[in-house]
Amino acid sequence: MKINLIQSEYEVIRDQSRCINCRLCEKQCSNGVNYYDSKLKVMLSDESKCVNCHRCVTVCPTNALKIVKSDHCFKSNANWSYHDITNIYRQAKTGGVLLSSMGTPKEYPVYWDKILINASQVTNPSIDPLREPMETRTFLGKKKLDIEYDENNNIITDTKPQMELSVPIMFSAMSYGSISYNAHKALATAAQELGIFYNTGEGGLHEDFYVYGENTIVQVASGRFGVHSKYLEAGKAIEIKMGQGAKPGIGGHLPGRKITEEVSKTRMIPVGSDAISPAPHHDIYSIEDLRQLVYMLKETTNYKKPIIVKIAAVHNVGAIASGIARCGADIIVIDGFRGGTGAAPLRIRDNVGIPIELALAAVDTRLREEGIRNEVSLVAGGTIRSSADVIKAIALGADAVYIATSALIALGCHLCRSCHLGKCNWGIATQIKELEERLDPEEGAANLVNLVTAWSREIKEMMGGMGINSIEALKGNRLMLRGIGLSQKELDILGIQHAGE
Repeated sequence: MKINLIQSEYEVIRDQSRCINCRLCEKQCSNGVNYYDSKLKVMLSDESKCVNCHRCVTVCPTNALKIVKSDHCFKSNANWSYHDITNIYRQAKTGGVLLSSMGTPKEYPVYWDKILINASQVTNPSIDPLREPMETRTFLGKKKLDIEYDENNNIITDTKPQMELSVPIMFSAMSYGSISYNAHKALATAAQELGIFYNTGEGGLHEDFYVYGENTIVQVASGRFGVHSKYLEAGKAIEIKMGQGAKPGIGGHLPGRKITEEVSKTRMIPVGSDAISPAPHHDIYSIEDLRQLVYMLKETTNYKKPIIVKIAAVHNVGAIASGIARCGADIIVIDGFRGGTGAAPLRIRDNVGIPIELALAAVDTRLREEGIRNEVSLVAGGTIRSSADVIKAIALGADAVYIATSALIALGCHLCRSCHLGKCNWGIATQIKELEERLDPEEGAANLVNLVTAWSREIKEMMGGMGINSIEALKGNRLMLRGIGLSQKELDILGIQHAGE
């Protein structure tokens, strides 16, 4: 008898008095958890396959199902948790690298939750956003330090390539292949309607989505998947991916089971072959090499598009950003270690990198000290969960933020952290046609528009309460922030005072 050392993490609780054996839970579960026993004439569950995606719970017509955390436990040990033990069991059986998705679940500090926003009272009165103008537009790209005039004393408004956003929020890089066609369409449609941008990720751009080019950021990563001249011309901006917050220092891997015919065509690789991005760009080993790629892309697109460089938040991120600012990039994206992804080695996801809050503050401070802050715009990503996080990020120095996990949750994602398996029951992280069809792109786009619209309204409310009427006045305004429960070192890095000061 073969012994299974790993017990189910979740239990499927079925109320047999409510269950009508409609078998809808069986049909809707791509993992094969629920099944009908014809002899007993009841529905049963193989809980070892459950990823807690809640699909069966939400579709059950009689509310007969719920999924709960198993109370099965190992002997209590402060040093060895349930996950530590079961992960060793898994590796002992397979010899493989453990993969997971959607950001670290470890209880590291979330600095957004330890930062409070200041409010106006008397001497600096608040502003009513319902009755007074409130500007949420922002522009990404290089900025001039001085006002310049032509020979007729008119202000010269011709600037370097800029990206105009109606609200300082963009949809972060998620490649076609890692997420479905319908998910990409929802993101593109919403970005166009909102007047913001979505990022193709490193998987190229499906030919159907070239029509969204004015609201598209195309990405160039180490694998160069789907990169060609038409692709580079298609987007409003080009992003060079040097690093990613969820897996700093390593490349990417899209399993061959996700490389369907359409994904193959878009990525320009064979059907069924693994898409492996190397850790480094093999033509970039210095800031000088990066500068060559930046200017090659500028030349290719006739200097009409901003060039973005995306880096992971690591301990020397300030120095790295300084070099990138000097190499000709127009925008720097900093991705924090709590960022989500479709697949990452579990140990790297949980142990490598630093929080976006500290990285963002460090970069903004470094660029200001060197007098080159105007040379680049900063975009922050990695666990932006609400409009309050957006406000805090901008006050710490960001020009705008990227959201990814928040956007996927708006599409129906339940954070079951099994994206790499390609069996997403919500039609998001899958290339299986019948699963993909569960996501209505029009409904998904409407949800995304509602989410960003709601955040925009809350941003206006919070800015009004701070006595600020524009994003520009909030940018880098750390006087409006206070820390609580933070050490002096943390406050110094963030550049804010403690609450009460």
